Amino acid sequence: MRVTRSGARPSRLTAAGVLLAALSLLFTLPSAAQAADRPERGEAHMGMGVVEHDGRSGAPGVSPRAVQTEGVDVSSHQGNVDWAALWNSGVKWSYVKATEGTYYKNPYFAQQYNGSYNVGMIRGAYHFATPNTTSGAAQANYFVDNGGGWSRDGKTLPGVLDIEWNPYGDQCYGLSQSAMVNWIRDFTNTYKARTGRDAVIYTATSWWTSCTGNYAGFGATNPLWVARYASSVGTLPAGWGFYTMWQYTSTGPIVGDHNRFNGAYDRLQALANG
Repeated sequence: MRVTRSGARPSRLTAAGVLLAALSLLFTLPSAAQAADRPERGEAHMGMGVVEHDGRSGAPGVSPRAVQTEGVDVSSHQGNVDWAALWNSGVKWSYVKATEGTYYKNPYFAQQYNGSYNVGMIRGAYHFATPNTTSGAAQANYFVDNGGGWSRDGKTLPGVLDIEWNPYGDQCYGLSQSAMVNWIRDFTNTYKARTGRDAVIYTATSWWTSCTGNYAGFGATNPLWVARYASSVGTLPAGWGFYTMWQYTSTGPIVGDHNRFNGAYDRLQALANG
């Protein structure tokens, strides 16, 4: 009898182990599928999470009371851009993705950054932030060292910190709200020390509210570039009484991401001149 009981135990344990393994696989399958849908590092671009998280609800009309200036933003996804066609369509300014984290540089940066300048546009560079990989200071330095600097030539806009949903995982990069605010401050302080300019902050109100606690402390220093694909810009993040730029669509002509500068061309020149 002892032999029989002793021999039965392994089979029961084995059956339980198989059941636990099956349940474990069942619960891990959704995250595996989500991981398969994530882009490769470096493929992030401005506004890629807007439709998924905020949706799209119409295009903005033209207000007779507000003069605005059309712009675009591009990344490696657009490849070599037809800047002459954009200029002729009325686009007067552009931002080009330069870097991401401290591990990626846009291989099309020279064609996009110099090409827009050569047709007459006022242009600048942006950095896609990954706050869970390296410090804000490290990423600001990497950005400045790889195309994100500024010069008082009247044609170069201050650099942009693109801080939005994490396409590679947790939407707030695993940071608490206070840690996120500190990371952003580390980036903007370093960028200011390196260039003499306050970086523009690109974000969406819903992300900012969720991941910074709707922190209001950057509104007095950093221009706001807000993302909202709708007929109006809607509620702005705390601390900003107005937006400087508005990304209003990802389905515009020639290049998908189209934007409006909140002012006439001479005000855009003033921003470039500091």
